[in-house]
Amino acid sequence: MITVVVPAKNEAGRIATVLQNLGTLPVDHIILVANGSKDTTMQEVLQLRLPKLQILYFHECLGIDAPRAVGAKAALSLGSDVVVFVDGDMVGTFSENLMELVDGVLLKHLDMALTNCYPSQPRHIERYNPTFQWRLNLNKELGLEKKIGLATPAHGPHAISRRLLETLPLRELAIPPVSLALARMHKLKIDVATTIPHYRLGSSIKNQIHTNKIIDTIVGDCLEAIATFHNQPRTRQWQGRTYLGYHPERRFDLIEHFLSGKPCSD
Repeated sequence: MITVVVPAKNEAGRIATVLQNLGTLPVDHIILVANGSKDTTMQEVLQLRLPKLQILYFHECLGIDAPRAVGAKAALSLGSDVVVFVDGDMVGTFSENLMELVDGVLLKHLDMALTNCYPSQPRHIERYNPTFQWRLNLNKELGLEKKIGLATPAHGPHAISRRLLETLPLRELAIPPVSLALARMHKLKIDVATTIPHYRLGSSIKNQIHTNKIIDTIVGDCLEAIATFHNQPRTRQWQGRTYLGYHPERRFDLIEHFLSGKPCSD
């Protein structure tokens, strides 16, 4: 059974395209995690009437990446063998690539099938964007640099196996680099299964404030992942600076409530 999980927050004007593209794929379920949207995202979704679509609605925002944890829980409860994550703003056409991710799990027996979004490594990597350097730092620490390069579950569609879902604490999917580190620690099989250059994802363009917070989020996530891999206390600090970004907005309280099977009060 194949399930696609789609987190969406304020994706009016984009979410319908994303779901319609996914609706053409030979998958069993599409789970939309409505992540505290305040625009017309839900109205657009409900007008589609996609037969494969299920909606997990959260009035409060779960925070960045956090919907993956609740979506994974729902997919696991459905009996899914493969879970594919696609962000709700990715309006690009890459259906064949998504099926390559699925095949990576089903045919190549990968537990985490990643997308290479940068087939040509950015020049002057540490100056261009520190997230590239920290992704590389993490992958080096994990002994995966030669295999996956800059690939990360924090960027681009990716797929995970049922074995991974049953092995890792699902809450850790809310911090994608940490889930990568834990998968490596548990000797799960990780590799790149497809290539989608970043521009082909069709992700929405955000302002510089958002970009800066995303950078701090990813750098902090990678620092946490490295500490986790070395069985050290988790930290988001490096050279006297703490990289928080959007991390404090991740609602682990709501995640744990959902994972416990209790009805959410929000």
